[in-house]
Amino acid sequence: MRPNLSPLGILGVLLVGAGIALIASQNVLIAAGLALLLAGAALVVKSIISGMLSSWGMM
Repeated sequence: MRPNLSPLGILGVLLVGAGIALIASQNVLIAAGLALLLAGAALVVKSIISGMLSSWGMM
């Protein structure tokens, strides 16, 4: 997946990881919930974009 990300995308992933790590230093349960929420949102966005691209005949 790394070759598909631009430097800005990599920076975004690092910032999300740092944010979750910062929250985990205070409360692990909340950090786990946020991580699951972000992973779920990413899967939904990937599904929407894949569906849109396939309907346009690009995939």
